[in-house]
Amino acid sequence: MKKLGWWIGLTAVGIIALGLLHFGNRREPPQPAPAIAVDTALGNDDNTGFARAYAPRPFQFPADHGPHADFRNEWWYVTGQLADTTGRPFGYQLTLFRIALSPTAPTADSAWRTNQLYMGHFALTDVAGNRHYGFERFSRSALGLAGAQASPFRVWLEDWELASTESTFFPLRLRAQQGELALDLTLTATKPVILQGERGLSQKSAEPGNASYYYSYTRLPTQGTVQVAGRTLTVTGASWLDREWSTSALGPEQSGWDWFALQLDDGREIMLYRLRRKDGNVDPFSNGMLIAADGQTRRLLWNEMVLQPLGQWRSPHSGDRYPARWRLQIPSEQLDVTVTPKIADQEMRLSVRYWEGTVTIDGYADHRKVGGQGYLEMTRYASPAAGQSQ
Repeated sequence: MKKLGWWIGLTAVGIIALGLLHFGNRREPPQPAPAIAVDTALGNDDNTGFARAYAPRPFQFPADHGPHADFRNEWWYVTGQLADTTGRPFGYQLTLFRIALSPTAPTADSAWRTNQLYMGHFALTDVAGNRHYGFERFSRSALGLAGAQASPFRVWLEDWELASTESTFFPLRLRAQQGELALDLTLTATKPVILQGERGLSQKSAEPGNASYYYSYTRLPTQGTVQVAGRTLTVTGASWLDREWSTSALGPEQSGWDWFALQLDDGREIMLYRLRRKDGNVDPFSNGMLIAADGQTRRLLWNEMVLQPLGQWRSPHSGDRYPARWRLQIPSEQLDVTVTPKIADQEMRLSVRYWEGTVTIDGYADHRKVGGQGYLEMTRYASPAAGQSQ
């Protein structure tokens, strides 16, 4: 989660065990998928026995690239912008989630028995073709079907995988295939790791422990191949990797979020999330981070940003409504940009329904024209017929 990588993610980003057990090890959910509300998936149910994110902690690498089994939810979240040799643009998402069903491992009386489940979301946006594809898988962490490890780094769900190719964390190889669609990409790093929030503690609501440990790599040069429409295309571009682990995130008064991962063409990146309350207001725990071209960071509190939804897009498939585009202003940076989806329909109609897709950025920074690309995640905006406010 999203982005807000908790994102489903979202961030974002975990799925309740009920949804996982319902679908078992199916690679794709039945259509239409019964959507689970994000406030249910990330809410305050019984978390007894799980670790919580209460305070900043030292990050230790490579260990923290791997799993944190004492926390309930965890995700490795990669999004990116690609183009082939003719300039044909694509966006992609691969998210691998770990979800613990209980805080302790079960009796090892069967090789199939485990308290760890994995879920994956894979999406590809073919901008020129005006098509968005989204897929979902589930599997237990047993018999090599799915899992994660820190050194050498690898997280996988069947043949969906993100893994180090050398003894160091980077380069990373990302592979995913579903039918005739496939990605095979290599990601390298040009900027240091970014600790989001307060030294890596991303507080999502007032209750202690309603937080995640969260770090990012915000600009990863990317090259490889995309397979689509019976063709294998050589592509280059830039990716973004989010890592989070937590036990609970949303408070009882919160309903969802909008998460932005923006790569400006002046070398800066912006991560921000807008938390929505059930009463229709914006939650003051909304937050962000501005990353300079040299990797220096500046935390953005909600009162330092103005984020305005513009227009509305209604999904012809689900009936859900989402903002059609956004205006973002950061007065202290003299930044004023519009964030616009490259295609309107990038809704992920899976066990959790949300909108996530590739966007363009256009506007001004310090009185100079600025552009860019990025990814936007909007957790479900219920339709008016559902009786829920936006």
